[in-house]
Amino acid sequence: MKRIVVLVSGNGSNLQAILDACQQGRINGSIAAVFSNKADAYGLERARDASIPAHALSAAQFADRAAFDRQLMLEIDAYAPDLVVLAGYMRILSPDFVQHYAGRMLNIHPSLLPKYPGLHTHRQAIDNGDDEHGTSVHFVTEELDGGPVILQAKVPVFSDDREEDVSARVQHQEHAIYPLVVGWFMDGRLAMRDGAAWLDGQQLPVEGHAFE
Repeated sequence: MKRIVVLVSGNGSNLQAILDACQQGRINGSIAAVFSNKADAYGLERARDASIPAHALSAAQFADRAAFDRQLMLEIDAYAPDLVVLAGYMRILSPDFVQHYAGRMLNIHPSLLPKYPGLHTHRQAIDNGDDEHGTSVHFVTEELDGGPVILQAKVPVFSDDREEDVSARVQHQEHAIYPLVVGWFMDGRLAMRDGAAWLDGQQLPVEGHAFE
């Protein structure tokens, strides 16, 4: 069975969605381990509750980002993962780390990329008067939130929305599309080639495979 390693920094709700999909047979694979840069991340508790090895590494133990990432790579590779999944992992990754897992590392970002890379995406959507917002699953490259998009889901933004309203709407979609994309990868349907995402032998458009 193919193996997934998940990286989290916080609550781990997308980790839970992927874990549930594995247990229900919607993903042809299993989560081998969960890692976090925060020892108190609730995502680690989710892993322990599912009897999955859970590890925390503190950046304070390392001289710099490169040293931290080297140790993280060593520990991840001990589980021989087919896929590395970033599920709310909030550290910027070093180029060596990204290159090591090129083509087999996914991230989910709460915006319709390339719009709003980085932080505070829901606030930006509201402040700019957007009438739609969403989430994107993409392959990870050295460009922050800039790897080829695989799948996006859109949500409406209403004039009286608060950030938490938009966040809840987006997160609901994330829990649907992230396990779906992980399943595509596990089934051998999804790949990154020539700087683009490919699904079932077809190159996907810049916005990825549309999902309403």
